[in-house]
Amino acid sequence: MLWAPIRRGASLARAAGSLRPVAARIAPPVRAHCLLANVGGAPISALARAAMPGRPHALRAQRQLCTKPPTPTPAAPAPTGTAAGATVAAASLPAAGWSYGAFAKANPNLNNLLIATAKTGAADLVAQCVIERKSLSEVDWQRNLVFCLFGTCYLGVFQYWYQVNIFCRIFPNINKFTSQSWGAKLRDVPGLTSLLAQTVLDMGVLTFVYLPTFYVFKSAVFSSSWDVQQWGETGVNSYLKNWNKDVYDLVRVWVPADLICFSVALYLRLPVRHLVSFVWTAYLSFVRGSK
Repeated sequence: MLWAPIRRGASLARAAGSLRPVAARIAPPVRAHCLLANVGGAPISALARAAMPGRPHALRAQRQLCTKPPTPTPAAPAPTGTAAGATVAAASLPAAGWSYGAFAKANPNLNNLLIATAKTGAADLVAQCVIERKSLSEVDWQRNLVFCLFGTCYLGVFQYWYQVNIFCRIFPNINKFTSQSWGAKLRDVPGLTSLLAQTVLDMGVLTFVYLPTFYVFKSAVFSSSWDVQQWGETGVNSYLKNWNKDVYDLVRVWVPADLICFSVALYLRLPVRHLVSFVWTAYLSFVRGSK
């Protein structure tokens, strides 16, 4: 009696072995995933169990579901037309973030206007609060308004117009000269000649346009009347009165500054100039800003 189960298990094992080639031909894709039964330690395929319907008690065992190999998910179709162009454009975009250099290149006029206005107003506050040691309650805001308006109208609008637009027409090789290395600039004789000519012209504008304009703006803000002619007369008188000292200071500061400003890239010309102008405006506010 004890040997009966063993003999049955051996018979079933031999039957399973003989059926394996048949199973391989019938269902090769799922052969490795068929239901397995364990009888007396011998593995028997589902096909073998189906061939022996009279012995269900010998085939009770732990089962696991027969599964097919996973079907691969088809890849998404490549974008075409407008979608493809949008995908490539999005992939080529830099990481999100604001860049001052990109803003200055894209909006040189607006960039100069903002810097000129903020710089002249801030320079006057430095002169009043740091040099003259005034508290905020003692600040002369009317005087500060003079510099803000002057910075917007003259430095922000007029200065950009003549130093960029007009100079580019008079000296067509500006871009070529300013895009070179410093060593190449020193060997570029026509470029150096153009640099000196721009400096001379700018000194003429500073002397005969910049200074009288500043004094007229100052006269207009501090005047108690709306007589434009009176503003002009008062401003010109102040300009002539301070001519010698003002022109001397202009030459000492702006000749070397112009040589540098007119040598850098065109879109940086006025931003670099504003760095020097901040110190100059603070000085001008200190010596000429008061009523």
